[in-house]
Parts: sequence; structure tokens; C-alpha cells
Amino acid sequence: MALRLLRVVPASAAAVAQRVAGTTLASDWKGTCFDLRAEDCDERIFEGTPQQPYQSHDGIHTGVQGRLRYGPLAYILGERTTKKFTEYSKVITVDGTICSGKGKLAKEIAERLGLKHFPEAGVHYADSTTGDGRPLDEELSGSCSVEKFYDDPRSKDGNSYRLQAWLYANRLLQYSDALEHLLGTGQGVVLERSIFSDFVFLDAMYTQGFIRKQCVDHYNEVKKITLSEYLPPHVVIYIDVPVPEVQSRIQKKGNPHEMKVTAAYLQDIERAYKKTFLPEMREKCEVLQYSAGEAQDAEKVVEDIQYLKYNKGPWLKQDDRTLHHLRMLVQNKLEVLNYTTIPVYLPEITIGAHQSDRVFQKFTELPGRKYSPGHNADVGDKWIWLK
Repeated sequence: MALRLLRVVPASAAAVAQRVAGTTLASDWKGTCFDLRAEDCDERIFEGTPQQPYQSHDGIHTGVQGRLRYGPLAYILGERTTKKFTEYSKVITVDGTICSGKGKLAKEIAERLGLKHFPEAGVHYADSTTGDGRPLDEELSGSCSVEKFYDDPRSKDGNSYRLQAWLYANRLLQYSDALEHLLGTGQGVVLERSIFSDFVFLDAMYTQGFIRKQCVDHYNEVKKITLSEYLPPHVVIYIDVPVPEVQSRIQKKGNPHEMKVTAAYLQDIERAYKKTFLPEMREKCEVLQYSAGEAQDAEKVVEDIQYLKYNKGPWLKQDDRTLHHLRMLVQNKLEVLNYTTIPVYLPEITIGAHQSDRVFQKFTELPGRKYSPGHNADVGDKWIWLK
């Protein structure tokens, strides 16, 4: 079993592998602000792993049925992804500025079409999908704060870019989870924003002077490396809400931090969506654009989705072989996140070896986090030596 690292700054794959294996890293290793998640080790075959203590049934001691993992052996034995696909095996993303109503629309689309809904990935996405689901403290979750960004976007401690880089890593993790679900079950997915639209916030941050040019360069390099490994959505839905209306909704929502967002920042997000994101996505997938009022009619949106032809984009070129390789990637979260690692020094997000060790030790001291699920005596796990 291995520990799942969510890393957004320089660290070599070899160093991470050593960390996962529990060995000592070189003292000069530049680590990261990271989150740790228990996850199955990267065994590339169907693998059954006991997740709970042994149980007794009718006097017979048995192990709990393990979760089978897809691998090359399954592919050799005839497992084919395309056999699971139906007309609704699609990746749909719903985009828009803050308070645009994308969450409500995404949920309604998922319910009407029988798809799996993935709410927007936030700072604590990694925490919410592992362990007991409770958010970890700031130091174990990227050392960044959304509230601090709203209150002081020009903070000198680098919070703004640290937040953006951390959110991108969480969106990448979520997108891989969504693809893993689609490829493994055939059920389509609906996400709120994705790795393909995340850059609109970076552009707005830079335009407003919240981050340095070096941060933009680092982000673009990470984006270039990661996006090349993934297929884009089949459908992008954009909700176009004017900035004044967005500000009005923010005021009604009443979040004291969000209420500090400036009109200029919101305008720059909208500009990035319309001038860069939407034109790029129209070349790769289907794009549907709605006004704030039109987006309220989920039935009409679903009808539009059903009438799409899906006659463009890289999904048309995929077969069972290419989908097999993609499926192998997205289920290996350590490899997924390794693509966010670039060996450059950036003060906003790079931490040293001693701080890395301290944070790692802090994480392992949390209940049930030292070892893989089912192997931690401190939370009552039993029969560990038999697993």
C-alpha cells in the first residue's frame, strides 16, 4: 500500500517514490506543501485488497471482499472499455464565473441524464475523498486559503499563487477521478469547471497584479504537461452572467469574503472565458452557451445536449487500446499528480527538506493516517498481521 501525495511544486519522482516507500530523502531535497492520502499501491493488474478486518460468518473466518483494480491482465483477458459505453457516456463540464449558477445546473443535468455529478473541486477535495472525509488543517492542505485570497489578494506571502496551483492540482485529481469513473463504469460525468478552464483565474490574477510573471510561467508549464495527457470534455456548457448581476448575487449570498471581490477581477475572468477558453474548446468539443435566464431551464439544456452530434474532438479517435492506457493513468493518482512536478525554484510554493519532513510527520500522527486503511491499530483496526 502506498501514501498518496498531492504535490504542486518541485520534487523529483524518485524522491516521491522514496517518500512513499518510507525511506529517507536526501537532506537537500526541495519538497512541497502537500496533502497525503492513503491509496492502493500501483499494482497494474486486477488486485483484491482487504479494506476491513477479517470477519466471521457462520463460524468461518473470512476476509472482506477487496476492491478489484483494473490492469493489463484484465485487458489481456478481454476487458474492454468501449463495451460499457452508451450514448450518455460523456464528460460534461459546466463553467461560469462566481455565483453563475453552475452548481445547480450541473446537478440537474446529472439527475436528468443519469450521470454522476462531481461538485467543484476546492481546497479540500483530496481530504473529502479519503480518510474520514473531514478537511485537514491549512498546513496539510496546500498552506493556502481562499478566504485570505478574497481578503488580501496581493498578500506578500505568495498565498494567491499557492492557492491557484493547489486548486489546479485538486482539479486535476478530480478530473482523473471522473475519467476513472467513466472508463470503469460507462456512466457519464458532470463536473463544475475543470483543468481546461482553470487558467481563467490565473489570467485574471496576473492582470490584476496579484501574482508574478514567474508564477504564470510555472503554471503554463504545468498546464502544458498535464493537459496533453487527458482528453477534453465532450461538452462544455458556459453560463454567461454579466458582472453587475454576479456582484448582486454575491451580495445576496452574504459571504463576507466573496463580497470583497472587485468588479475588475470578475471582468477579467469573463474576458478570459470568452476570448481564450471558449474559442479553444470549440475546436475540441461541443460548446453550449446560455444566458443567466436560459440556464434556469435545465430541461431545455438537457434537450440541447441530446441533440448534439459529437462529430469533432479527440474522443472520436479513441479505441480500446488508447482508452486502456488512459485508464491505467487515471487510476494511478501518484502518477497523475507527478505531472504537476517541475524542478524549478519558486518561493511562493517551494518548501525545504526540514519543513517537508515536519509536515509529513504531522500527517502520519493523525488518527488512521500512518498506514493504509485497515492497517492502523490506533483507530481500532484488527488482524493487521493477517492482511
